[in-house]
Amino acid sequence: MSTVSTTPELLEFSPPLGVLPAAQICPNMESLWEALGRIPLDRIQLHPPPGMATDDDAADSRDKFGVNCELIQGVLVAKPMGWYESHVALALAFYLQLYLESHPLGVLAGEDGPVKTVLGNARKPDVSFVSFNRLPNRKIPRKKVLPIAPDLAIEVLSAGNTKAEMEIKLREYFAAGVRLVWYIDPESRLARAFTAVELCEDIPSTGSLRGGDVLPGFELSLARLFEKAGPRDEE
Repeated sequence: MSTVSTTPELLEFSPPLGVLPAAQICPNMESLWEALGRIPLDRIQLHPPPGMATDDDAADSRDKFGVNCELIQGVLVAKPMGWYESHVALALAFYLQLYLESHPLGVLAGEDGPVKTVLGNARKPDVSFVSFNRLPNRKIPRKKVLPIAPDLAIEVLSAGNTKAEMEIKLREYFAAGVRLVWYIDPESRLARAFTAVELCEDIPSTGSLRGGDVLPGFELSLARLFEKAGPRDEE
């Protein structure tokens, strides 16, 4: 694994091996908090009760509960994405869609597109790409939650994310069959590209995101991405 001294805190972890233990109701809130990656407590939703939430609850969480949630071991967990992070994700999706118009390899989804991973979890990458090769008859299923993992999962980091949470999410993605994961930090304008849990490339602000075997020939400099996203007011 490569590292650079300028890597932001959320990208400085060394992901552990394995995946989360089998889904179970934690005996207390502290153990639940640990299992979810030590996230801010206000992100853990208590309705439905922890352990009782479903795919439908996660898919409809905006309408039902007023917050966009992922499903983790039967628990709804709010995504901490802010307006600017969502804006960066859309800018990246714009360039990915341009690529796909001339390379029709699959389809994109945004932060409201839940995908199945492991242990019955439904994650919502900020941007995801699914190749037609993974879709039966090359058609998009008419289900609220895509029943398969994407080829590419992209997370735009927010202040509410924790290192432990992103470690868990990373190994979960690869356990489910994701082939490429990008973590992008808008604060530092750095990124990290994973092709396995312990195999990654640190991308400096002068570097580029590359599609590798997932999106052959795709390349986008971080400078161009953040130029498209525009300056951020620091007030």
